[in-house]
Amino acid sequence: MRTKEQLTAAVHERRRAALVVNTHSRRGRLLYEGARSRLREAGFTLLDDRPVDRPRELPRILGEALATGPDLLVAGGGDGTISTAARLLAHRDVALGLLPLGTTNNFARTAHIPLDLGEAVEVLVKGKVIDLDLGLAGDEPFTNHVGVGLSAEVMLRAPRPLKRVLGRLAYPLTALGLLGRHRPLRVTVRADGHSHEFATHQVYVANGGHHAGRPIAGDADADDRLLVAYPVGGPKRRELLTETARNAAKGPSRTLREEPFLAAGELWLETDRPARVEVDGEPGGRTPLRIGLAANALRVMAPPDAPDR
Repeated sequence: MRTKEQLTAAVHERRRAALVVNTHSRRGRLLYEGARSRLREAGFTLLDDRPVDRPRELPRILGEALATGPDLLVAGGGDGTISTAARLLAHRDVALGLLPLGTTNNFARTAHIPLDLGEAVEVLVKGKVIDLDLGLAGDEPFTNHVGVGLSAEVMLRAPRPLKRVLGRLAYPLTALGLLGRHRPLRVTVRADGHSHEFATHQVYVANGGHHAGRPIAGDADADDRLLVAYPVGGPKRRELLTETARNAAKGPSRTLREEPFLAAGELWLETDRPARVEVDGEPGGRTPLRIGLAANALRVMAPPDAPDR
């Protein structure tokens, strides 16, 4: 396994990359040609270069792109695409390049990747390789979060046309439609020898530093060897709405030392009834669930001034 510095040098000198873009994502279809042209203009040799219109084919096509032997595998799309690529590249001697073309682009924000396509390509040209943590939902790696409760229902039911038109606003609108029928959960989180209980419609366990396109807390990131569990509001429906608005407004000013955050390297999450789980926006089974951490498991091409522990 090369060091991060050696892999950075290989990307800069050899410019051997593979490009896979989810053209089913919100902006992927429009920006795929531009991404390919910009990479070639920057001097990259694209060993593989494919748009993917059927998300179910992403794992196979990303695997085939990896098999061509690039130093840099560039994935374009939203958080689901990036999470799929991250699972494939976990613990591998290949850097993940991010082209944030989705709705919220949480992991790209966490990795300090600019959302402008030209600036994101510039990171691939002039950036450095850093290593970031991945979460583990059972044995399944994830980049951003595990959601239990209402969010799992929202991810399953948010209409794709609504996401295309409204972007990240599609999720709260779908949640409002489902909230009236949703019953609160009694949640138990066990970590570091302690048990924490609360009643809520929604609980998250985050690896990254952003959720819904906004910071979770000013000191939350994916390079701190910590998972962060937190409920959103209490058992009353209006508390979920109030807390969601508060989180959006105060996220950058909060710290992980404040309630309701619980930071730990591993935890066990139970609910009073089996509850749906979403892992980075995809169905992830039901509770109970062990959630762990794979420290420094993913190598990512990031800006030259990006922090790297």
